[in-house]
Amino acid sequence: MTNLFKFFDVKIILIAALSFLVGWQIGNRDVQIKWATYKPTVSIIGKEPPKSINVDFKLFWDTWDLLTREYLDKKALDPQKLFYGAISGMVSSLGDPYTYFLPPEQQKSTKEELNGSFEGVGIQLGFNKEKRLVVVTPLSGTPAERSGIKPEDVIVKIEEKDTQNMSLPEAVKLIRGPKGSKVNLTIFREGEEETRLFTLTRETIIVKSVEVSYRDTSGASGTKIGEKVALIKLSRFGERTKEEWESAVSDIISKNPRAIILDVRNNPGGFLEGAVFIVSEFLPDGDVVLQENGSGQRISFKVNKEGKLTKLPMVVLINKGSASASEIVAGALQDRKRAKLVGETSFGKGTIQEAQDLPGNTGIHITVAKWLTPDGRWVNDTEGLEPDVKVESPKAKEGEKEDKTLDPQLEKALELLDL
Repeated sequence: MTNLFKFFDVKIILIAALSFLVGWQIGNRDVQIKWATYKPTVSIIGKEPPKSINVDFKLFWDTWDLLTREYLDKKALDPQKLFYGAISGMVSSLGDPYTYFLPPEQQKSTKEELNGSFEGVGIQLGFNKEKRLVVVTPLSGTPAERSGIKPEDVIVKIEEKDTQNMSLPEAVKLIRGPKGSKVNLTIFREGEEETRLFTLTRETIIVKSVEVSYRDTSGASGTKIGEKVALIKLSRFGERTKEEWESAVSDIISKNPRAIILDVRNNPGGFLEGAVFIVSEFLPDGDVVLQENGSGQRISFKVNKEGKLTKLPMVVLINKGSASASEIVAGALQDRKRAKLVGETSFGKGTIQEAQDLPGNTGIHITVAKWLTPDGRWVNDTEGLEPDVKVESPKAKEGEKEDKTLDPQLEKALELLDL
């Protein structure tokens, strides 16, 4: 049965409080608001909260009223910000940095990133086990990578704002901005005593998901034997990944290589469905990933198409910037004995977020499950994927610039193929 609640004599629009009420209510609601010199009439039409929820909102209403009466800067009392802030506070109270509410601006930015184009510096963000904001990976060819920012760098400050307890959407909003503008990041790197200051100039970031190239490999005598290895660089899992992947596979088939190296280093992840799609290219059948909900129930995602690259020998490259969906791919191929992993221990993000669009061009990301490899391994926090062959990335000496022509991980992969 539908009820009509009316609230009177409130000093400022009561939108923020509605976010809490809506959080407990079922179904959609129509909210009608009329301004009348800070004395609006607010009507909520919809079902009552579930009877199992026993929450007294008097404290919230009293606090809201007190704030609007007593706060010094009345211009700062933006009803829309209070509204979104209330929802954000409710969601962030869960203590999960990967579950968050997205106001319209952040929702738009997130969709742009998944579409492969945005204005910023090219950093994929995440959190370490202490829940400090860290770099998952700098995207290839972006200001962040060129400046020397690395995976697992802790972002201590954005401009002068400390990132302690900062949400992911807030950090993204502060780091992104118009092309040509600058942003200062204070970085702490493990093993160093002092922080570093990076001043980055924002650019239009266009991220290509998939790129394919071909490499010579060496025979037993060390002689080159031609373009025999296809090197697939998988940078992310986004809206265009499937299309770009199929184009790359068609090119590989036309070139008829003898082996494949799949490079998911510095791949921060993306859609779960994209990971299943990629793994299905290399396996004939069977499990790709297991999804486990809060009750411990598991669902198996299996190979879902006829793969075109199931026979070729392959190696997978991973590093500290390989996270989420890229770990699903690497973990599946490792567990199923399809490929050896070469490189460094991966980032370790073993949870699955569901993205939902909400009214008013807002959105929410909710952690709905954990994912496990086909053998039931859960990689999370410090428990990333361990490579079969560990090869560290070369580190430049203090004061020296990193030599990007050196790639011992790739060279080891070519050696293991031993064609």
